[in-house]
Amino acid sequence: MSDTNSAGPNVDVVDILTSDHKDMIALIGQIKGAPDGSQRRDLADTLIAEVMRHAVAEEMYVYPAVEDHVPNGKEEVEHDKKEHGEIVKLMKRLEKAEASDPAFMELVQELESLLTHHASDEESEQFPKLRSHIPREKLVDIGQKVEKAKKLAPTRPHPSAPHSELFHKTVGPGVGMVDRLRDKLTGRHTDQ
Repeated sequence: MSDTNSAGPNVDVVDILTSDHKDMIALIGQIKGAPDGSQRRDLADTLIAEVMRHAVAEEMYVYPAVEDHVPNGKEEVEHDKKEHGEIVKLMKRLEKAEASDPAFMELVQELESLLTHHASDEESEQFPKLRSHIPREKLVDIGQKVEKAKKLAPTRPHPSAPHSELFHKTVGPGVGMVDRLRDKLTGRHTDQ
Protein backbone atom coordinates (compact mmCIF):
# COMPACT_ATOMS: atom_id res chain seq x y z
CA MET A 1 0.00 0.00 0.00
CA SER A 2 2.43 2.59 1.21
CA ASP A 3 5.68 3.53 -0.44
CA THR A 4 7.62 3.86 2.82
CA ASN A 5 9.81 0.89 1.85
CA SER A 6 11.11 2.73 -1.21
CA ALA A 7 12.23 5.63 0.97
CA GLY A 8 15.29 3.61 1.89
CA PRO A 9 16.60 2.02 5.07
CA ASN A 10 16.77 5.30 7.01
CA VAL A 11 13.03 5.81 7.40
CA ASP A 12 12.16 5.92 11.08
CA VAL A 13 9.18 4.30 12.77
CA VAL A 14 7.33 7.62 13.12
CA ASP A 15 7.40 8.17 9.34
CA ILE A 16 6.18 4.62 8.73
CA LEU A 17 3.29 4.82 11.20
CA THR A 18 2.26 8.31 10.03
CA SER A 19 2.22 7.03 6.45
CA ASP A 20 0.05 4.08 7.57
CA HIS A 21 -2.42 6.50 9.15
CA LYS A 22 -2.68 8.47 5.88
CA ASP A 23 -3.22 5.23 3.92
CA MET A 24 -6.02 4.15 6.27
CA ILE A 25 -7.86 7.47 6.05
CA ALA A 26 -7.45 7.43 2.24
CA LEU A 27 -8.95 3.92 2.12
CA ILE A 28 -11.97 5.14 4.08
CA GLY A 29 -12.40 7.88 1.47
CA GLN A 30 -12.30 5.21 -1.25
CA ILE A 31 -14.94 3.12 0.58
CA LYS A 32 -17.21 6.18 0.83
CA GLY A 33 -16.77 6.86 -2.89
CA ALA A 34 -17.15 3.25 -4.06
CA PRO A 35 -19.98 2.81 -6.59
CA ASP A 36 -21.24 -0.55 -5.30
CA GLY A 37 -21.35 -2.94 -2.36
CA SER A 38 -18.84 -5.34 -3.85
CA GLN A 39 -16.14 -2.66 -4.13
CA ARG A 40 -17.02 -1.31 -0.67
CA ARG A 41 -16.59 -4.83 0.74
CA ASP A 42 -13.19 -5.37 -0.94
CA LEU A 43 -11.92 -1.97 0.20
CA ALA A 44 -13.22 -2.52 3.74
CA ASP A 45 -11.44 -5.90 3.89
CA THR A 46 -8.22 -4.23 2.72
CA LEU A 47 -8.66 -1.49 5.34
CA ILE A 48 -9.27 -4.06 8.10
CA ALA A 49 -6.11 -5.96 7.09
CA GLU A 50 -4.03 -2.75 7.07
CA VAL A 51 -5.32 -1.62 10.46
CA MET A 52 -4.67 -5.06 11.98
CA ARG A 53 -1.08 -5.14 10.66
CA HIS A 54 -0.44 -1.63 11.94
CA ALA A 55 -1.93 -2.31 15.39
CA VAL A 56 -0.06 -5.58 15.86
CA ALA A 57 3.27 -4.01 14.82
CA GLU A 58 2.69 -1.08 17.19
CA GLU A 59 1.92 -3.39 20.09
CA MET A 60 4.93 -5.60 19.38
CA TYR A 61 7.60 -2.92 18.98
CA VAL A 62 6.38 0.65 19.44
CA TYR A 63 4.50 0.36 22.73
CA PRO A 64 7.38 -1.33 24.58
CA ALA A 65 9.62 1.56 23.40
CA VAL A 66 7.05 4.08 24.65
CA GLU A 67 6.87 2.28 28.01
CA ASP A 68 10.67 2.22 28.34
CA HIS A 69 11.55 5.72 27.15
CA VAL A 70 8.61 8.11 27.38
CA PRO A 71 7.56 9.70 30.71
CA ASN A 72 4.18 8.18 31.77
CA GLY A 73 4.66 5.72 28.91
CA LYS A 74 2.81 2.89 30.65
CA GLU A 75 -0.35 5.01 31.03
CA GLU A 76 -0.13 6.13 27.40
CA VAL A 77 0.23 2.54 26.21
CA GLU A 78 -2.76 1.41 28.31
CA HIS A 79 -4.86 4.17 26.71
CA ASP A 80 -3.68 3.21 23.21
CA LYS A 81 -4.35 -0.50 23.75
CA LYS A 82 -7.86 0.32 24.95
CA GLU A 83 -8.42 2.30 21.73
CA HIS A 84 -7.02 -0.58 19.67
CA GLY A 85 -9.51 -2.89 21.40
CA GLU A 86 -12.43 -0.61 20.47
CA ILE A 87 -11.21 -0.39 16.86
CA VAL A 88 -10.85 -4.20 16.60
CA LYS A 89 -14.38 -4.79 17.96
CA LEU A 90 -15.79 -2.29 15.48
CA MET A 91 -13.87 -3.89 12.59
CA LYS A 92 -15.29 -7.29 13.57
CA ARG A 93 -18.79 -5.81 13.21
CA LEU A 94 -17.83 -4.24 9.88
CA GLU A 95 -16.43 -7.55 8.66
CA LYS A 96 -19.80 -9.24 9.33
CA ALA A 97 -21.96 -6.40 7.95
CA GLU A 98 -23.58 -6.62 4.52
CA ALA A 99 -21.95 -3.99 2.28
CA SER A 100 -25.33 -3.09 0.73
CA ASP A 101 -26.88 -2.45 4.17
CA PRO A 102 -26.98 1.24 5.27
CA ALA A 103 -25.55 0.09 8.64
CA PHE A 104 -22.32 -0.80 6.77
CA MET A 105 -21.60 2.86 5.96
CA GLU A 106 -22.52 3.87 9.52
CA LEU A 107 -19.85 1.45 10.78
CA VAL A 108 -17.36 2.88 8.25
CA GLN A 109 -18.16 6.38 9.55
CA GLU A 110 -17.69 5.21 13.16
CA LEU A 111 -14.38 3.53 12.24
CA GLU A 112 -13.20 6.71 10.51
CA SER A 113 -13.93 8.67 13.67
CA LEU A 114 -12.02 6.20 15.92
CA LEU A 115 -9.05 5.91 13.54
CA THR A 116 -8.80 9.69 13.03
CA HIS A 117 -8.87 10.27 16.79
CA HIS A 118 -6.27 7.55 17.46
CA ALA A 119 -3.96 8.76 14.66
CA SER A 120 -4.28 12.37 15.77
CA ASP A 121 -3.41 11.45 19.39
CA GLU A 122 -0.35 9.51 18.31
CA GLU A 123 0.89 12.06 15.78
CA SER A 124 0.44 15.13 17.98
CA GLU A 125 1.36 13.65 21.38
CA GLN A 126 3.18 10.35 21.26
CA PHE A 127 5.31 10.52 18.11
CA PRO A 128 7.05 13.80 19.05
CA LYS A 129 7.88 12.23 22.45
CA LEU A 130 9.33 9.15 20.74
CA ARG A 131 11.57 11.39 18.64
CA SER A 132 12.70 13.46 21.61
CA HIS A 133 13.42 10.48 23.93
CA ILE A 134 14.81 7.83 21.55
CA PRO A 135 17.92 8.17 19.34
CA ARG A 136 17.22 8.26 15.61
CA GLU A 137 19.15 5.00 14.88
CA LYS A 138 16.92 3.17 17.35
CA LEU A 139 13.79 4.66 15.74
CA VAL A 140 15.03 3.45 12.34
CA ASP A 141 15.68 0.01 13.84
CA ILE A 142 12.17 -0.09 15.35
CA GLY A 143 10.83 0.98 11.94
CA GLN A 144 12.49 -2.03 10.26
CA LYS A 145 11.02 -4.36 12.90
CA VAL A 146 7.58 -2.80 12.41
CA GLU A 147 7.77 -3.40 8.63
CA LYS A 148 8.68 -7.07 9.21
CA ALA A 149 5.91 -7.51 11.80
CA LYS A 150 3.34 -6.04 9.43
CA LYS A 151 4.16 -8.78 6.90
CA LEU A 152 3.43 -11.53 9.47
CA ALA A 153 0.54 -9.97 11.36
CA PRO A 154 -3.02 -11.30 11.31
CA THR A 155 -5.16 -9.68 8.60
CA ARG A 156 -8.45 -10.30 10.40
CA PRO A 157 -9.71 -8.86 13.67
CA HIS A 158 -9.56 -11.42 16.47
CA PRO A 159 -11.18 -9.54 19.38
CA SER A 160 -10.95 -12.47 21.78
CA ALA A 161 -7.20 -12.83 21.20
CA PRO A 162 -4.96 -11.09 23.73
CA HIS A 163 -3.17 -8.12 22.19
CA SER A 164 0.11 -8.85 23.82
CA GLU A 165 3.65 -8.95 22.60
CA LEU A 166 3.94 -12.63 23.50
CA PHE A 167 0.77 -13.51 21.60
CA HIS A 168 1.83 -11.71 18.45
CA LYS A 169 5.35 -13.10 18.51
CA THR A 170 4.21 -16.71 18.94
CA VAL A 171 0.60 -17.34 17.95
CA GLY A 172 0.04 -14.12 15.98
CA PRO A 173 2.08 -14.94 12.87
CA GLY A 174 0.33 -18.32 12.69
CA VAL A 175 -3.05 -16.63 12.83
CA GLY A 176 -1.88 -14.30 10.04
CA MET A 177 -0.89 -17.25 7.87
CA VAL A 178 -4.27 -18.87 8.45
CA ASP A 179 -5.92 -15.58 7.48
CA ARG A 180 -3.91 -15.31 4.28
CA LEU A 181 -4.63 -18.94 3.37
CA ARG A 182 -8.33 -18.25 3.91
CA ASP A 183 -7.98 -15.10 1.78
CA LYS A 184 -6.51 -17.16 -1.06
CA LEU A 185 -9.26 -19.76 -0.80
CA THR A 186 -12.02 -17.14 -0.80
CA GLY A 187 -10.34 -14.99 -3.45
CA ARG A 188 -9.90 -11.96 -1.17
CA HIS A 189 -6.86 -9.82 -1.81
CA THR A 190 -5.80 -8.40 1.53
CA ASP A 191 -2.07 -9.05 1.41
CA GLN A 192 -0.97 -6.50 -1.21
